[in-house]
Amino acid sequence: MTFRKALPPAITLILVIAGWQAYTVVSGIDKWLLPSPADIWDAALLQQDALLAHTLATTQLTLYGFGAGVATGLLVAVLLHLIPLLRAAVYPLLVISQNVPVIAIAPLLVVWLGFGLAPKLVVIILVCFFPIAVATLDGLRRSDPLITDYLLMSGASRRQLFTKLQWPHALPTVFSGLKIAATYSVFGAVISEWLGAEKGIGQYMMIQKSAFRADRMFVAIGIVITLALVVFGIVVLLEKLTVKGRRRD
Repeated sequence: MTFRKALPPAITLILVIAGWQAYTVVSGIDKWLLPSPADIWDAALLQQDALLAHTLATTQLTLYGFGAGVATGLLVAVLLHLIPLLRAAVYPLLVISQNVPVIAIAPLLVVWLGFGLAPKLVVIILVCFFPIAVATLDGLRRSDPLITDYLLMSGASRRQLFTKLQWPHALPTVFSGLKIAATYSVFGAVISEWLGAEKGIGQYMMIQKSAFRADRMFVAIGIVITLALVVFGIVVLLEKLTVKGRRRD
């Protein structure tokens, strides 16, 4: 993002924070109900050591879950693309499955898988794999039919057709799904930590909610947003290195 593009949202954010601060000072609203940005900043400084430990735990869980979600989504998409009968049977069920809230399934995962890492990873996979699978499958099916026919007439195998045409052509769409899943992965990690964890921003939020510490809750929310933006930015960087690099080649 260039400076010119970043300036309007930055100014908007500054105005929102300034208005928020002014409202809390003028209205005299209770700190436990709506803390001011200054109160939130003070809470972040006082809790920085604990927050660092919780943030590292959530970051680690996010990366594990996102990696597993990417692998699952890509595998499902490739299988559905290569096996039309499987796609006809499974794809509608995948769409239907997205109508079930993950937060409603999460307690069952604890019953089935226990309180370890497994249910947390499953939660993140469930929220990540669908946008990746759908975007990848859509990209694989959009390859130019004329080029496809030409390659088939030239004697190209299905593997060559996939690796030389369909997969490279699908990469921009694949990264669209990855960018959506990148933000979902952080929220999925936080939700999974609500199920029970020794450390993590989700666990920290549950403790502060019980203590009615709205200032610390806002700090946690800010960390979640920042972490989601970082993961999103990493995916965008990878997209520039791969997709644009291929276009130059």
